[in-house]
Amino acid sequence: MDERQAAAPLPAAAPATQAHELRRVATRQAKQHRAVGGLGAQHAKAQLLSNKTHTSGSDPDARISVKPGKARALNYLCSLAVDTTSGLISHVQADLADSRDSVHLPRLVAQLQTRLTQQQVPLREVLADAGYSNGFNYAFLEQRGITPWIPVFGKYKPVLEGFAYESDKNAYRCPAGKLLPFRNYCTNLDGTWLKNYRAEYRDCQSCPRKPTCVPSATQKKLVRSPYDAAYLRAWQRQQSRAGQRRRRVRQGTVEPVFGNLLHHYGLRRVTTKGQAAAQKAMVLSAVAYNLKKLLKYQSNRVRSVALACQADHQLLLQEAFWVLFGRWLAL
Repeated sequence: MDERQAAAPLPAAAPATQAHELRRVATRQAKQHRAVGGLGAQHAKAQLLSNKTHTSGSDPDARISVKPGKARALNYLCSLAVDTTSGLISHVQADLADSRDSVHLPRLVAQLQTRLTQQQVPLREVLADAGYSNGFNYAFLEQRGITPWIPVFGKYKPVLEGFAYESDKNAYRCPAGKLLPFRNYCTNLDGTWLKNYRAEYRDCQSCPRKPTCVPSATQKKLVRSPYDAAYLRAWQRQQSRAGQRRRRVRQGTVEPVFGNLLHHYGLRRVTTKGQAAAQKAMVLSAVAYNLKKLLKYQSNRVRSVALACQADHQLLLQEAFWVLFGRWLAL
């Protein structure tokens, strides 16, 4: 979500940028420059800006973000929590735009659950899109007693074809009947933890399936997430009818709120500088949105009370008429 746009960023030393990240940026930019028909790629002054190589001199908290069909600009990321029953915004926070949505979910849920607990309102379910899919997030929510209705990424494979997992041995069994036991933990270049399952060297070398299974490797290796069980539970919820209903509820609840904040409450562009000031601007927009919904709700109550009073007044007039009419007959 684009929340902040400022002047063009100024070159500066990349803060704590690792060498492999700079190589990725250079390779990606060179590939885009060589692409035929790339937008602005052949221009002499064309620049492919990145947070790894550029920063803003006037607003260091702003980050360059890329949106399909839009120019690269300095933005802030807005994270919202909306009550699915009333449509009110229960939490809003400003985050850095160069980070993933899934990184900010634990802080959002922790603050929201604390606030609701103080009001004696339990938080039982969390509905979110696939951008918040993360093994740690699934485990974090389940540990707090919250059911996560968050679809997993499309690349996730709930079942490895031909490989059966044996929980008592913490190992996979291949189609040839050989075990791939758990070996160790490792991390990728982004720091994500992974679990390695690897077969014995002699088992793969003597296996007749090796030319088709691992033709260029010495032994079969499987890489899985440490939160694979939580991923599987989330995938099963996603495939159920309840998961499909939750998806439609989220689309009809959160997306309209984002659209209103962008088009009617001034969040298309934040005119402040700094993450703290952007947080205040987002909170004020959320307060204005909630107040408008509350005013509509109160006006309906006032109208209903007025109608009830009008009905009671008519009943009193009718009773008074019949009392006077009875007295007239008595005379």
